[in-house]
Amino acid sequence: MPLYSIDREEGDGIAQLAHDVHHTIADADALLISFAEHNGNVTVAYKNLFDWLSRFDRNVFLDKPMVMLSTSPGGSGGSNASDIVTSAAPHCGGDVKATFTLPAFYANFDGDAEKLSNEEHI
Repeated sequence: MPLYSIDREEGDGIAQLAHDVHHTIADADALLISFAEHNGNVTVAYKNLFDWLSRFDRNVFLDKPMVMLSTSPGGSGGSNASDIVTSAAPHCGGDVKATFTLPAFYANFDGDAEKLSNEEHI
């Protein structure tokens, strides 16, 4: 996905990948989105995609029910990014049904077994 800018949009139109994601959202019954957290915020990749999608309509999530997931190696489990997106989603056509954050990813996830290792989070 190219980086969003008004100059790029005016020169080339809305990126084809943004059209593809918009159609995928439109065809979905619900959205399950897993967020990474970079420096206490959403990733640049997510923000860029959101910026492109908002060019179709402010109703980015098309009134779909949503579940938001996040994790990080730190103790907050990506909750900062989750909180940002969860609080913004209703203003952008998202119907957030649930959220889940997993703190201390490496202490709570067994990579070999590919499952949560801490019963508290299951």
